[in-house]
Amino acid sequence: MSNTPRAVRGMNDILPADGPLWQRFEAIVRGWLASYGYSEIRTPILEQTSLFKRAIGEVTDIVEKEMYTFIDELNGESLTLRPEGTASCVRAVIEHNLLFDGGKRLWYQGPMFRHERPQKGRYRQFHQVGVEALGFAGPDVDVEHLLMTARLWRLLGLAGDVRLEINSLGGPESRARHRQKLIEYFQANEALLDEDAQRRLHTNPLRILDTKNPAMQPLVEAAPRLMDELDEAALGHFEAVKQALQDAGIPFSVNTRLVRGLDYYNYTVFEWVTEKLGAQGTVCAGGRYDGLVAQLGGKPTPACGFAMGVERLLALMLETGQAGTLARPDAYVVNVGASAGRFALQAAETLRDAGLAVTVHGGGGSFKSQMKKADASGARFGIIIGDDEAAAGVLGCKPLRQDGQQQRCSLAQAVEFIKES
Repeated sequence: MSNTPRAVRGMNDILPADGPLWQRFEAIVRGWLASYGYSEIRTPILEQTSLFKRAIGEVTDIVEKEMYTFIDELNGESLTLRPEGTASCVRAVIEHNLLFDGGKRLWYQGPMFRHERPQKGRYRQFHQVGVEALGFAGPDVDVEHLLMTARLWRLLGLAGDVRLEINSLGGPESRARHRQKLIEYFQANEALLDEDAQRRLHTNPLRILDTKNPAMQPLVEAAPRLMDELDEAALGHFEAVKQALQDAGIPFSVNTRLVRGLDYYNYTVFEWVTEKLGAQGTVCAGGRYDGLVAQLGGKPTPACGFAMGVERLLALMLETGQAGTLARPDAYVVNVGASAGRFALQAAETLRDAGLAVTVHGGGGSFKSQMKKADASGARFGIIIGDDEAAAGVLGCKPLRQDGQQQRCSLAQAVEFIKES
């Protein structure tokens, strides 16, 4: 067996060739969030295990099967690598009393961790961008989040590749009535339940509706619907969301089996899904969670939010040809000779001072071999410097992507020539 170190299974390196796409995506996201008035919050990747058990729910796949949890040997404390961002964000809001002067619009990004079987679009360390609005009660913020995400798909060129599904989970009373009907229904069909469904029957029967087991789909389709139990307030909230989407011209479908995998949701829930990534079709999901802040020890506070999987969105951009042209340097500096090497570094700094992206060749080699590297870099211009050029304080400037002769010029002339071409 090889002793060569390898990354942990399901935790992937982001290599230099992938960097420009990630950076492009992150730049678009930052501008998009700023345009809606959201402020960034950064939380630790480690939290007390009890936070996620309280927030997500102990009878969920995440808490039961997927969390990376360990005991801190120094103090015996149980710690967990965050499997999602909402609980950490709400914990920080409560701990630092961020709502003292009113509602807050927040966003975060970074790695999350779930111990599940790695496959395309699903990793054990994955990255999310999350958005949370805390302190806003009406359906208008639910709609804002749906309008925001629709705009992001347009910015990324993905508007035609995703579709919106929405549902309402109602309030506690509606869910309590529905829960009892679900238990009675599934008990009457207990012989048809798989192992997971039998385990959840009395603890979290709503999650049975989210089963991916094909054999159970007919049973789930015939189950009592939560939508039939919604009270007037929940129905009014949901109708306001649907009307606003219609007014904005955003297509959607109501999926009455959409329940989400986390216990803290109520009222509006939604998913943006695609058919172009195989089984991993959900690229963005969220909804309202009005009870979570109080559940974690804060004052009762309405809240809603969503998160998107970065790897899945980047895969969709690549699949649909929306990754774009990756950034290339403006100039690649070829240099042969000791004094040429020193002058190359000085010249490159001057070009960078002028706002140009410049790569300086390192490691030696002939002019011919270095020019091959310059061409392979994708740079628009080759800057050629030998000891003679260094002594004269000039350089050769050769177009690499268009016709044109190599010119001998000063640094100032090179800057002007590259910028104008």
